[in-house]
Amino acid sequence: MNALQQHLLDSHRAARQGEPAPPLPGTHDLAVLRAVARRIRLALRGERP
Repeated sequence: MNALQQHLLDSHRAARQGEPAPPLPGTHDLAVLRAVARRIRLALRGERP
């Protein structure tokens, strides 16, 4: 199952249960990459996140 199919399934489930729809696939990708890069930079400097 790819990300789009999973999103459609999750959206359907949320609609049936009266919950808000999940975010679109890839919405938070940039924020995650920035956080990982920040942790790597801190680790290379010997600091803790």
